[in-house]
Amino acid sequence: MLSDVMEDYLKAIYQLQRETDERIKTSAIAEELDVTSPTVTSMLDKLEDRGLVDREKYRGVTLTGEGETVALEVIRHHRLLEAYLTEHLDYDWAEVHEEADRLEHHISENFEARVADALDQPTVDPHGSPIPSADLEPPERPDGESVTEFEEGDVVIVEEVADRDAEVLSYLADHGVEPGVELEIIEVAPFGMVTARSSDRDGTVSLPESVAHHVRVAAPAEIEQ
Repeated sequence: MLSDVMEDYLKAIYQLQRETDERIKTSAIAEELDVTSPTVTSMLDKLEDRGLVDREKYRGVTLTGEGETVALEVIRHHRLLEAYLTEHLDYDWAEVHEEADRLEHHISENFEARVADALDQPTVDPHGSPIPSADLEPPERPDGESVTEFEEGDVVIVEEVADRDAEVLSYLADHGVEPGVELEIIEVAPFGMVTARSSDRDGTVSLPESVAHHVRVAAPAEIEQ
């Protein structure tokens, strides 16, 4: 049986792999999990011994098929829990990430199935992130890009918002920047600040680069295709 910490590492490696075609370096995992590199190295030794990661010296790691299956199961639990907490227990979307982190390792498959049924088999969580299917096939990532990649005058639809920073989520929700909302890019400053108008709120919202990086959007035509 894997420990909660082992599952956290596998989930982190999976999420990092989704962002690059390269092997994941120890330093990237350390930053993702806010631990030291020696701590990561020690855990990777254990995961390698169990056949859950494939390592190449000086090049980093990737998940094996078994490791990916474990990661997908934990991610499915996490995102279903986030959806359930917001839809049925009135949690704010900024609160659910940490709560789901605590619960994701401890629910049974029967409980998972009942949660999915209660939610009518959702395909995305409250932040727009895709939920792995019950057979644990890797979900397709939305085609959107960071809102920083668009230009003044562009109209885009918010597809996904990173769920790890509660303060960022609260700020975005207060200004109507949520999945499904239309944004008009009003200004892109040279230093990275994006000013946009949300179809869900009056006025404009200023998105510093550090915040805008958390928002993935797509042009309406791309979503319709």
